[in-house]
Amino acid sequence: MAVEVKRKQNESVEGLLRRFSQRVLQSRVIFRAKATQYHAKPKTKRQVREAALRRQFIRSKREYLQKTGQLPLDNQPGSFSNNHRPSHKK
Repeated sequence: MAVEVKRKQNESVEGLLRRFSQRVLQSRVIFRAKATQYHAKPKTKRQVREAALRRQFIRSKREYLQKTGQLPLDNQPGSFSNNHRPSHKK
């Protein structure tokens, strides 16, 4: 959808630009362009099922490692996530 604004007599460039910007916002052209910019295809049933099974496996493995003491518990003070390693300062 094209937005068109014609310059009025004795109108400054800034005024014309301001009217044009308002017209663009009101027409929602930018909103629609951004909404379709990163369109992701919907996942198939197989992909959804495999992702759920993967999450379930990782969750069970994490719980097992926490129970056996190979991984610190999340609710204990001093525990760390996978992307944070404690620094050893001397």
